[in-house]
Amino acid sequence: MREKTVGEDRSAPHCSYIFLDEAGNFDFSGRGSRYFALTSVSVRRPFGWPDRLDEYKYDCIERGIGLEYFHCYNDSRRVRSAVFDLIAANSSEMDIDCLVVDKERVPQHLRDEVRFYPAMLGHLLSLVVPIDMEAGEADEIIVITDTIPVNRRRRAVEKAVQTTLGGTLPPRARYRILHHQSRSHYGLQVADYCCWAIFRWWERGDGAWRDRIGSALRNEFRFGDVGGTG
Repeated sequence: MREKTVGEDRSAPHCSYIFLDEAGNFDFSGRGSRYFALTSVSVRRPFGWPDRLDEYKYDCIERGIGLEYFHCYNDSRRVRSAVFDLIAANSSEMDIDCLVVDKERVPQHLRDEVRFYPAMLGHLLSLVVPIDMEAGEADEIIVITDTIPVNRRRRAVEKAVQTTLGGTLPPRARYRILHHQSRSHYGLQVADYCCWAIFRWWERGDGAWRDRIGSALRNEFRFGDVGGTG
């Protein structure tokens, strides 16, 4: 049985957290990305790794790098390499899962952005949540995504996400889904880094960054190969 940690309230539910990020775009024409990737980072409290990222952020500030938060695409190669080192060093504290979507294989009826994003999100979580529930003693799953990427139809997408999850997650799963800006959680920033690395491998064939997180990469699902989304 898990030992009680200092300051832990036994009356509070034991929660698992899933942080999510995406890479690629919603353009299904020849101008769009070939792949779309959704990546989840599953973690349990107490968190230790955010403190190490926080220390490094202040190291950067003291060196004259005015970081507000980590963002893989925008960060310098030196910062990017250091953050990947930190993720690798703390890989035992997290599980990374990814759903990779070859957009040419997506049925026409799912290609509207209001259906596509919720369907892919629901598909990934329907695979990850049962694994997380079996692996621990969580009473509740808390899913935190970056703010919904479809700005002009955000409310419709958020409603569709809730509907999709209700129809795909296990009946006994208690969950909440929150949409926060990535700067508010190191978990979202780690998910951004991991998703960027995995997407870069699939889209460009550059696996150097993906190899850095390999020890924490639990599953790399491909849409159409596992389960199904209608």
